[in-house]
Amino acid sequence: MKLRLERIPSPLGGVILVSDGDMLHALDFDDYEARMLQLLTRYHGACQLVPSRLISPIATALQAYFDGDMSALASIALSPAGTPFQRAVWTALRDIPSGTTTSYGAIARRIGRPGASRAVGLANGANPIAIVVPCHRVIGANAALTGYGGGLSRKAWLIEHEARHTICCGKPPDRLI
Repeated sequence: MKLRLERIPSPLGGVILVSDGDMLHALDFDDYEARMLQLLTRYHGACQLVPSRLISPIATALQAYFDGDMSALASIALSPAGTPFQRAVWTALRDIPSGTTTSYGAIARRIGRPGASRAVGLANGANPIAIVVPCHRVIGANAALTGYGGGLSRKAWLIEHEARHTICCGKPPDRLI
C-alpha cells in the first residue's frame, strides 16, 4: 500500500501524518515515529510511505485545531484498522466533547463492556491516530493523568488547550464527564 507522509510543526513538536490523500491512517509525534511505523505495519501490512510536499486538507485541519478551532478535527476522515473492540473504543473516543475528559471505565460502559476498563486502556495505547482520535481525553477514575503514548506533558497540554478554546453555554466545559 502506498501512503502519503507529511510532517508539520505544532506547539508540541513535529507531527507526522500518514494518509492515502483522503483518509488519515496514522498520526503521531516525530519522536514516536518508530511506534507509529510499527502500528502502521501491524494494521496495514507493508506500506510504502511517500513524502508529500503538498499541504493536505488533513494538515490544514490539524493546524486549525492547534490555532484554537476545536471543530476542525471532526472533518478528518479516518481509516483506522484494528480489532472490532479497538474500533469501538476509538469511535467512543471521538464522541468525547472537546474540552472535557472521561475515565477508562466510563468508555467501557459507553461501549457496553462495563468490566473492560483495562482493555479500554490497552485500546487507547494502540490508537494509531493521536489527537484526532482523542485518547488524551481519557484519564484515571481518580482524575489523574495516566498513560499517554505522546507523554503526560503533551496530554496535559492538549487537555488544557481544548479547555481554553471550548466554551459551552457561556462557560468553560466540565472537566470530567
